[in-house]
Amino acid sequence: MDFQFGEKERKLREEIRQFVKENLPLDQVPYLEEHYDEEWAFAMSMAKKLSEKKWLTINWPEEYGGMGASDWEQAVYLEEVGYWGIPGYGMGVSGIRWVGPSIMLYGSEELKKKHLPLISSGEADGVWCTGYSEPDAGSDFANLSTRAEKKGDEYIVNGQKVWISAAHRSRWCWLAVRTDPDAPRKHDGISLLAVDMKSEGVTIRPIKSFFGLHIFNEVFFDNVRVPETNLVGIEDDGWRQVMLSLAFERGNQALVALGESKRLFDEMVQYAKETGAIKRPAIRQKLADVAIEIETLKVLAYETVWKMSKGKKVRWEPPRDKAFRDMINDQLSKIGTEIIGAYTQVDPLLVDSKWSKIQGRVERLYYRWTGYASAGGTTDNQRNIIGRSALQLPKAY
Repeated sequence: MDFQFGEKERKLREEIRQFVKENLPLDQVPYLEEHYDEEWAFAMSMAKKLSEKKWLTINWPEEYGGMGASDWEQAVYLEEVGYWGIPGYGMGVSGIRWVGPSIMLYGSEELKKKHLPLISSGEADGVWCTGYSEPDAGSDFANLSTRAEKKGDEYIVNGQKVWISAAHRSRWCWLAVRTDPDAPRKHDGISLLAVDMKSEGVTIRPIKSFFGLHIFNEVFFDNVRVPETNLVGIEDDGWRQVMLSLAFERGNQALVALGESKRLFDEMVQYAKETGAIKRPAIRQKLADVAIEIETLKVLAYETVWKMSKGKKVRWEPPRDKAFRDMINDQLSKIGTEIIGAYTQVDPLLVDSKWSKIQGRVERLYYRWTGYASAGGTTDNQRNIIGRSALQLPKAY
């Protein structure tokens, strides 16, 4: 592996940083677009600007509105997105990161022509949510029961999804359903549908977090009619297709998380210097430990990109990177609360106070990192994948 970026990558990094200076307020709190109307509007305006630069779908082929960038150029872009907290880069959860690439892999030509231009344009009709989890199907994804019954040229969908991020913002849902309830294995008989969230019979109910943010939703499907042309890929082959989609999700998360972690770490170090906390040996040691972990995550994430750039299949590497990222979030939230102390509890989003430190980001990470660790599959699930795929170990549970 060669970690020396070429001229194209260095130039792109400089262009992104200049874009941030010109378009992103310094006091902008990153990644709030799902929660408040004002932030969502700003995020969508940024998505349009990213689209105009061809960065929104940077690694997509030019024919679909992308830049045709290399894996390494995409890595630079995602790392900078994470570091500067550029809103709108994901447009929901997430047409950009896994819906679009998955449609390119196994979607019909009709779906490609309809949805890929919408996503890459940064328009509201290109915003997606992902309908995987159910009350009885979380980590055990194959246990899903939302039913899609084929009648004529339509699927009739009935069921419930839960913990669906950005459902209240999305025009489309990347929906996993059971199309063959009599399949011999529960992993069989699953399909993927593109469902218009404005369809009759779709009901969205908010699930507010215990600290007041509207991130998640319950979504109910009551005899929702979906054209058969909205089937993604092959009927009853959804398990394999979802596993491919999850690889896109987990791989991208590590690169963005790398940037986020570096930014928060830099701000914590600066705060520790300004307040004198850096003089405490225990604080210096903990910060040094976290710095090493962040550099390790960089090596792991870059290794994954390197393998992809060589045309190699990555199966256990994205889960490995995600599990490592989850551990860093835990460490950052704890050392951050120790450095900031009682001021950690002052959130500028809830209280306008001069005592809020580092934009309240440590507090939100402390509250939310366990949720981050579950999104896209729990940390234990990632370790199971690593054990089975990389180490040929038996399943832990």
